Amino acid sequence: MAEELDIIDPAAPRSVVRAETGTRSRPTSKQIAGGPDDAELVRAAREGDPEGFHLLYVRHAPPVRKFLGGVLRDSAAADDALQETFARAHRKLRALRDGARVRAWLLGIARIVALDELGRGRRSPLADVSGPGDEPSDALDTPEELLLSAEAESVLREQLERLAPQRRAALLLRIDQDLDYPEIAEVMGWALHKVKNEIHRARIAIRSALLEYLGRKP
Repeated sequence: MAEELDIIDPAAPRSVVRAETGTRSRPTSKQIAGGPDDAELVRAAREGDPEGFHLLYVRHAPPVRKFLGGVLRDSAAADDALQETFARAHRKLRALRDGARVRAWLLGIARIVALDELGRGRRSPLADVSGPGDEPSDALDTPEELLLSAEAESVLREQLERLAPQRRAALLLRIDQDLDYPEIAEVMGWALHKVKNEIHRARIAIRSALLEYLGRKP
């Protein structure tokens, strides 16, 4: 018999999962901020305390959902992927070596879930888009600073959509999740130099589009 969780049952249909997460009372931000740290919550969840996993979900679901939304570019798919991410996380919780790094671990699972979703015949997300001999530069480290209006933000969203999903995922881990390059390498399963190359190339593409947009401004 599958173990029942207050937050999610990994074997439950997605409709049941959504119903449970929607009706469960949520801790306040004060309770979350002043509560146990991630390592303690992971330890409690491993010992069978459903409240430990519930608090992990409440604490980390928003950034994981934001990441999935950015990669999948589809709200309903991102919602489903979020539930699948935490279902897989619950099944694999004992494989997590460092409970203090649970967010990066969850983002790694979310990346795999997103690529599984994208790989179902709709897109080709797994191409290696790195080129030999690329030298990353920090000169283009913050192209998002060029966003001067809602219209320019629309340009950014369009360019994110055009990026290969793997490259888009790496960039979002940097600018949305504020992970450093070694953490992104861990989440993506890439060498450090590839992380730098991919983020560099993504930012060049976005900055070029934004500069073209700004050049057309009267």
